Amino acid sequence: MLPPLIRLPFLWPLLAVFLAVHGPLHASTLSDTAKEGRWAEQIIETLFDGEPVWLDAAGHEFLAIEMEAVDGDATRAAIVVHGLGVHPNWDQVVLPLRVGLAERGWHTLSIQMPILANDAEIMAYVPLFDEVSARFAAAVEYLQAQGYEDIVIAAHSMGAAMTTRYLAENPEGPVRGAALVGLSAGREQMPEDTAANLRAIGVSLLDLYGGEDFPAVMDSAPRRASAAFTAGNAGYSQQVVPGADHFFDGEEAELLDAVGGWLDTIVTP
Repeated sequence: MLPPLIRLPFLWPLLAVFLAVHGPLHASTLSDTAKEGRWAEQIIETLFDGEPVWLDAAGHEFLAIEMEAVDGDATRAAIVVHGLGVHPNWDQVVLPLRVGLAERGWHTLSIQMPILANDAEIMAYVPLFDEVSARFAAAVEYLQAQGYEDIVIAAHSMGAAMTTRYLAENPEGPVRGAALVGLSAGREQMPEDTAANLRAIGVSLLDLYGGEDFPAVMDSAPRRASAAFTAGNAGYSQQVVPGADHFFDGEEAELLDAVGGWLDTIVTP
């Protein structure tokens, strides 16, 4: 089994080739491990900002990208979570957040979540949600081992839905709050009943979406707010970025300002 952290740059090309052929080691997951391996190879070969690390979730090694904070508080860390079927260095939303938050004083750890083939139907993700908490737990444990006490999550789309599952299953966990970007609600549109999860979450939440987001996101905004209200979550807030689409294309600065500004109210720099 690979150790939780590998920092030997000369080994990465060899490991990337192995992963492309065999997938991550000791896989016990419903995730498409071959696709994870291809993403890992691509990321390792082209990564500019940050450093690749390997985490273990129930015997499955998965890729994460770590980036140290620029002149930040040594106790603050943000776990960044990608959307449907992509990876922890995805150009839209994920890369701007993991790099931008580091520049704003947050140590960031962007993690690979369970994924399926490109042509998979969205509802095929239902069983993969059972693997979500193990990946979050591995990320949290890794950060805590380095001394990070104030941990938050910034997640996009499907990753935001996965975050609600983790937080609902771990109500007494160490995560201080989560910025959920482009979250929709309802099992008729998502593999997870995120509204039900919101009713079980007590930590602070930012429900952020674009003024030109997907209809499923915009139309379910009242349902999400109602679920958080039912939970008595005084730390829940909803915010719209006018003109932004689901991926915040061309609105990356506004995305970072909204997420970073809100996270700074959860853990004061």
